[in-house]
Amino acid sequence: MAKKKVQDEEQSQSGRLGEFGSAIMQIAEEKGISKEMVIETIEAALSAAYKKDYGKRGQRIQAQFSEVIGGAKFFLLKDVVDETTREFIEVSEEETEVEAPEEELIEGEEKLPRFNPERDITLEEAKKLKKDAVIGDVIEIELEPHSDYGRVAAQTAKQVIIQRIREAERDSMFAEYKEKEGEVVSGTVQRIEGRNTYIDLGKSVGVLFPSEQVQGEILRIGQRVKVYLYKVESDPKGPGITLSRTHPEMVRKLFELEVPEIFTGTVEIKAIAREAGARSKIAVTSNEEGIDPIGSCVGQKGTRVQAVIDELGGEKIDIILWNEKPEKFIAAAISPAKVVDVKLDTDRKEAKVTVPEDQLSLAIGKQGQNVRLAAKLVGWKIDVIGAKVEVKEEAAAEEQATEENAE
Repeated sequence: MAKKKVQDEEQSQSGRLGEFGSAIMQIAEEKGISKEMVIETIEAALSAAYKKDYGKRGQRIQAQFSEVIGGAKFFLLKDVVDETTREFIEVSEEETEVEAPEEELIEGEEKLPRFNPERDITLEEAKKLKKDAVIGDVIEIELEPHSDYGRVAAQTAKQVIIQRIREAERDSMFAEYKEKEGEVVSGTVQRIEGRNTYIDLGKSVGVLFPSEQVQGEILRIGQRVKVYLYKVESDPKGPGITLSRTHPEMVRKLFELEVPEIFTGTVEIKAIAREAGARSKIAVTSNEEGIDPIGSCVGQKGTRVQAVIDELGGEKIDIILWNEKPEKFIAAAISPAKVVDVKLDTDRKEAKVTVPEDQLSLAIGKQGQNVRLAAKLVGWKIDVIGAKVEVKEEAAAEEQATEENAE
């Protein structure tokens, strides 16, 4: 009977410990923090409760929680010091009631902190507890365990747990989203306050400020959207996540999602110019022979580029071939207009582009958008002029004839 009773008690204890361990794991998973951080929080709460009811002011009490036994041991921590690290002052019984006047500190003199018997221990005393103790060590003195705590101590422990868990959860979320900074993620429109739109990203909420919203785009509550993680900052209430739908890099990340060749590095996006909601130009090149960079981005029957266009709310996208020669790159950037001639001023980084007269408006674009995006894409100032093609062809023929005669 006695043996059976012991077995029942062991099973009961094992069950309680299993439940306790499961509770710790559940908290860790729900809050997205490590199991070690949960245990550390429990230890901090127990230390605070113990000090409140059984400790003294100035003491450093540390709890060591054990999952195995489901209990804790308590230790008083003291620094090993001597005359070089602390100021030892002898105070008589008569002087304890009256505080001695503080000595004036001479300018430039560093005053040692006063020896505190609650926090400090002399080397001589420390060696009695630990033979190899040296100055600077921390001595752990085990304290009498207690299991009964008052209401104030329990409230203190509760506050410590809530605060520590919140801090750990906030730090965990910040680290997670900081790693995703510069990426495109999916979210759901949670609410709209004024001109700011708040997007639920799963574990946290990011904000789309008016400057990062596409002009004319209407987002509705509950709508699923892709957003660019523009900036992640630490905030007392949680990670401060600034999102964007207008950033040029969003175009790059969307193409990475849709075009495997870009994701693997076979095709590279060299430059992006964007006017969000209206038009974007991207310059692409291939790092392997036999790969068509423009064809890879467009996809079969335009499926890949159309997927990006749909995600950007119908924004038009021009895909052009990057070229290391400025004149050829500029000529391609002016597309869809055909270019007759490009003259460069390399010192001032200015280009004069000649197009057929009937394509001048196409080259400039609506309200100058096409040439403006082309200039932003190549990094040059571009002036577009129109000319009659026939005249240009005659001039080219005369120039060719002159060269042949000279030979």
